[in-house]
Amino acid sequence: MKPRVHAWPASITNLVTTLGPTLVPALVPALAMLFVLLPALAPPALAAEIPKHGADGFDMHAAHVRYHFQDADMDFTFGSVVLGAVGNGGAEIGEAFAVAARIKDGDAASWQEEWLKMAQLVEARGGKSLSGGHKVSARQQFLRASNYYRIGLLAMLPGDPRLPRAGQKSRELMRKAGALMEPPLEYFEVPFEGAVLPGYFRAAKADGKPHKTLLMLGGGETFAEDLVFYIMPQAIQRGYNFITADLPGQGLMPLEGKHFRPEMWKPVKAVVDTVIGREEIDAQRLAVYGISGGGGFAPQAAQHDKRLRAVVVNSCVVDALPLFASMAPVTTATPDKVAGWTSFHANTVKSVAWRWNVPQDNIPGLVEANRGFSFAPEKIVVPLLSVVGEGEYNAAAEVRRQQKLCIDGVADRTLVVTPLAEGAANHCVMENRSLMAQEVFDWLDDALR
Repeated sequence: MKPRVHAWPASITNLVTTLGPTLVPALVPALAMLFVLLPALAPPALAAEIPKHGADGFDMHAAHVRYHFQDADMDFTFGSVVLGAVGNGGAEIGEAFAVAARIKDGDAASWQEEWLKMAQLVEARGGKSLSGGHKVSARQQFLRASNYYRIGLLAMLPGDPRLPRAGQKSRELMRKAGALMEPPLEYFEVPFEGAVLPGYFRAAKADGKPHKTLLMLGGGETFAEDLVFYIMPQAIQRGYNFITADLPGQGLMPLEGKHFRPEMWKPVKAVVDTVIGREEIDAQRLAVYGISGGGGFAPQAAQHDKRLRAVVVNSCVVDALPLFASMAPVTTATPDKVAGWTSFHANTVKSVAWRWNVPQDNIPGLVEANRGFSFAPEKIVVPLLSVVGEGEYNAAAEVRRQQKLCIDGVADRTLVVTPLAEGAANHCVMENRSLMAQEVFDWLDDALR
């Protein structure tokens, strides 16, 4: 990080010039002392270095600005996942910082305890409003409570009995909130391999007419509920139906033995099969958008399912194996090294391994586990947009190489790098969902004409 340089503001320079040389001897010592003190008076988020994990190499959980915590993984999560959800009804600034103030930096147990406490408080407020017939208030509280339960299970290991309870509570409250929306957010289930994939559908309008539709796919750590807060309001505002679902490996599916697998297009096809017959869906204008690992799942699905008429990725993952191989925090994560990480960071990485059915004490096994998670860019015959945050794009040569493979030499391809200067630099651009949605939907409006 470059040192902060303090310059004489123009207003002070003009004042000195106007008052003339007789006052300069008196002003200069005071002003000099002021500028010596300015760095110490700066807000902590500006004066402090961006936190680091202590592990070298590309890390998708890098925060490219400082939000609150010293622990890099916790800070990324707080800035991107928590604060990023404020504009879409998934958090309140006051509640978020009240919780953050009580969390021990980098400590997973502290994070979980405090978020689950806030979830219970907000849920109780929603129940009080609902019992009094105040549906708008109830809906807003239930939405935030759903997200707080979800946030509370982050960095929670699979053997923790709170994991299924918090996940189910998040879903229960999302369903309660969805029933209070107009049009409602409907819960549905997709039969798949002897289990069900849980999902949500919300119509753009309650008019029974066909509309453009966005099928939203998450990545290696997401729950379907996350994607409601990621982009559903922006989709509805622009006249798009919204669909999302947990795929194998996502949500609570690994608890049922359903992990990520190379042919992710098959569960995506099952979701499309389940919803495509709805009267609200214009089958000629169905788009798929995948974030994180979904940046590979979505185009792979489009390669095999011609009903998907446009693809958006954030960002494009042509082949996940070399991408994971470029992540030093994964490839060098020996048990001794992991033991030196904070519990929040260590548990987060272990949870990712669990979702790929990789032993939690063999984090480097994630590289080989991603063999076959790929697609052929030349076989995508519909328009494709890749969005990537500037911080992530600049930080990793492999990310840039994957975008080049995805975009170059193929018709109807667009790459957008969202700017750090506008607070849109992190993985999946979760910290600036308005800017992300502007790029995505402005492009989709043209692609689906």
